[in-house]
Amino acid sequence: MKTFPEKLRFWTGILVVLSMSALDFSPALAALVPSRTTGMTAVTSARDADMLVAQRALENKIVAQKLRDYGVSPEEAQVRLANMSDEDLHTLASASRGLPSGGDGTGAIIGILVVVILVIVVLRLMNREVIVK
Repeated sequence: MKTFPEKLRFWTGILVVLSMSALDFSPALAALVPSRTTGMTAVTSARDADMLVAQRALENKIVAQKLRDYGVSPEEAQVRLANMSDEDLHTLASASRGLPSGGDGTGAIIGILVVVILVIVVLRLMNREVIVK
């Protein structure tokens, strides 16, 4: 039982031979790629690491609101942070390590909602009923 006509088999064979001969068959080489630092996360000293932790703590909405309540603007807080001694900056960074960096948990809530919506969509695509009581 022939599935393809002889002419189609011939031209398919020619096409396969030409495409395989056009490919470059070279041995695969693998190696570790050196890491590179980006401009945003280049930490070269302990002071830079402490400064990064303290700046992320200042991005927290609760901390920013408290500073505004005390009459300190965000720009003024950044200037004071830059002028701190290494010891004071390390103390501030150590105290602020427990704070969430940047947000107030809104991203986590949005992520959970997206996952729930995706589960509901998948169940609907599988013709399952979604009942919320």
